[in-house]
Amino acid sequence: MLTVASDIDVLARFGRALADPIRCRILLALRQAPAYPADLADRLGISRTRLSNHLACLRDCGLVITAPDGRRTRYELADERLGHALDDLRAAVVAVEADKTCPDAESKGCC
Repeated sequence: MLTVASDIDVLARFGRALADPIRCRILLALRQAPAYPADLADRLGISRTRLSNHLACLRDCGLVITAPDGRRTRYELADERLGHALDDLRAAVVAVEADKTCPDAESKGCC
């Protein structure tokens, strides 16, 4: 059971980051390799302003960091374990989705 406030806060920040599909796409892109904002915006098909807002959220959540590279700034995951966590979380959700052990899943659409 999570009782330490910092543990709960960490999970809440992670959940907040994953709550938006664009932020999920950014995290998955950075899982593959660090990137510059302009390149990320082009790859994800969103405006640089919109990307900037999402990157600020991810920075505030502590999930991404910036690395100066000359006159440019590169973004990367704050820790390589985040990439593994994203992979593990995705695999777990897919496994649960395939299992559908909840007897009411089909009739109530709950799971």
